[in-house]
Amino acid sequence: MMNGDTSWKEYDKFFYDNKDIADQYSFITVLDGEPIGHISWDPRHRSDYVEIGHNCILTKYKGKGYGHIQLKEAIRRIKEYDNLKKIIVTTNELFVPAQRNYESVGFKKIRERENKGTPFTGKYIDYEINLKTSLLNIERLYGKL
Repeated sequence: MMNGDTSWKEYDKFFYDNKDIADQYSFITVLDGEPIGHISWDPRHRSDYVEIGHNCILTKYKGKGYGHIQLKEAIRRIKEYDNLKKIIVTTNELFVPAQRNYESVGFKKIRERENKGTPFTGKYIDYEINLKTSLLNIERLYGKL
């Protein structure tokens, strides 16, 4: 789980060292031919979890629903992995719009923790979507799939 500056550096290094896989684990959101956002995820811990990493929308497009659409599309793609148990993401307590966006697509807040050793202020907030629990709830409603 990304829990500090070192983990982000390792995550970025993974992508820069493996540019050929970028299409599989990230995408750029485009509006009228202009890139307006980017999201990526770290697949190295499948089938236990996949972690959403970078998730951003250009400032002039924020508050218009593009971040929500981008996040939903990433989750749709991530859910295609076989036997995946959960999707996780971490944000900062100061990023309230990000928190609302994650919660709006089904992420549940797991914990808050101190932010140590980074240049950022504010506590970290860890979220997850437990896919096994989601499947069990569907099976309870509709029977075994």
